[in-house]
Amino acid sequence: MQTQHDLSGLVIDWDMTPEDAVTLYLEWGNNSWHAQHKPVTSKNDFSTYFVINTWTGEPKLSLVRRNSEDCVELASFEIPEDLAEDFMAEVGFNKGVYAPTGAIKQWLQNKYFN
Repeated sequence: MQTQHDLSGLVIDWDMTPEDAVTLYLEWGNNSWHAQHKPVTSKNDFSTYFVINTWTGEPKLSLVRRNSEDCVELASFEIPEDLAEDFMAEVGFNKGVYAPTGAIKQWLQNKYFN
């Protein structure tokens, strides 16, 4: 797993969501009906994006890389408490895997990708 300090060279797909990743890489036909992302043509196609997992009750922010064969966690991040609380309220304190909110994306961009 990479450290949070050597991520600046990665190309992050800030618009990729867990739902879109499943559509592109795992669903039969890998078609993005709203055409935000190019269709996957080989296992060499991949996306690098952020997800937030709330299955443990606390939001866990991860940077992942997915292709049609695998999903690898590249790094994990501690979400500031105020952003974590706002996020959990926004998702109704439900368990699941979500895309980060705009506020969390902005925090990531300011802290790690400027």
